[in-house]
Amino acid sequence: MSDQATGPLDTTPPPPPHVPADENFRLLIEAVDDYAIFMLDPAGNVASWNPGARKMKGYEAAEILGRHFSVFHTPDDVNAGQPGRELAGAAAHGRYESEGWRVRKDGSKFWANVIVTAIRDDQGTLRGFAKVTQDLTERRRLAELEQIRRFSSHIQAAREEEQARIARELHDELGQQLTALKMALAELHGALEARLADLPQAAAGMQDMHRLIDVSVASLRRIVAGLHPIAIETLGLVPALDWLTEDFSRRYGISVEFQAALGDLTLSDAAAATLFHIVQEALTNVARHARASRVSIDLSARDGACLLRIEDDGQGMRSDARANTRSFGLMGMRERVDRLDGRLVIDDMPGRGVHIAIAIPLMSVLAPGGDGR
Repeated sequence: MSDQATGPLDTTPPPPPHVPADENFRLLIEAVDDYAIFMLDPAGNVASWNPGARKMKGYEAAEILGRHFSVFHTPDDVNAGQPGRELAGAAAHGRYESEGWRVRKDGSKFWANVIVTAIRDDQGTLRGFAKVTQDLTERRRLAELEQIRRFSSHIQAAREEEQARIARELHDELGQQLTALKMALAELHGALEARLADLPQAAAGMQDMHRLIDVSVASLRRIVAGLHPIAIETLGLVPALDWLTEDFSRRYGISVEFQAALGDLTLSDAAAATLFHIVQEALTNVARHARASRVSIDLSARDGACLLRIEDDGQGMRSDARANTRSFGLMGMRERVDRLDGRLVIDDMPGRGVHIAIAIPLMSVLAPGGDGR
């Protein structure tokens, strides 16, 4: 047996199989299912169909190949010539992009971003169009919700500004007039006191006028507080809430336990007014619907948030109120909390009351330099 020379072992991996560029492109298109990617012939008829197109538009390839792409447009857009404008724009400029409603096979609509690109050969002859469609319905919905939220906040701010103006005018003008009237009546009563002893009916009338003025002043204060808590501007949020809860207990006979622990923090007037109105709305709901005997309110600041908890021991929400939070004024609360980038959680316990928990970032409620440092 003769010796046979052997060379070193070749460990180089074999070259990958050659895949034509067109095949690579086809595989890429087939792998994409978040976008509808398909080809049109020069006349606008569908010439290819990828899984993303099937998923987005609802057509199987056999159902749509050869049909004109205007089937994806709304009737109004078709009548207005939009499909033709897309092809003409792409043919003239190489690319045409638009956003608008598109129609699925089942007739439902979705908001889409559409890019149409002209495909030409080496001689510049138009061979067709590539069309890429992205479903933006959810993005549009979120944008519309954000627009509605901003508009609602603007309306709420304008309403509160107008309420504050009316409250100040009532407080400054009508309040002063009632006070002056009471003082004048007191002076008149003093001047006529000796004679009134002989005029019991006049004396009783004087006392009735005193009481009527006192009632009017008290009513004015409640109206002003309902429109805009003037006390916040002069005393601050906590004293204003003290007054609100005491007045509520006196008027409705419902015990209110109010605790506040804000430390050295100073809230902005706007944030303080918002928190005041939230507590006011919650107490109004308790008085109207809850059949409660006790309410507890806790206002504090910790972990970078302003926290407000309102709990009652009433009957909880009625079933219709749970389905429609407008009946309990909770929509107004949510709008106020949203304006401060906060979070509102409502825990309804039928037969045991309603617990409301609100958390608002401190940076949204502090006055400039109000962090106590």
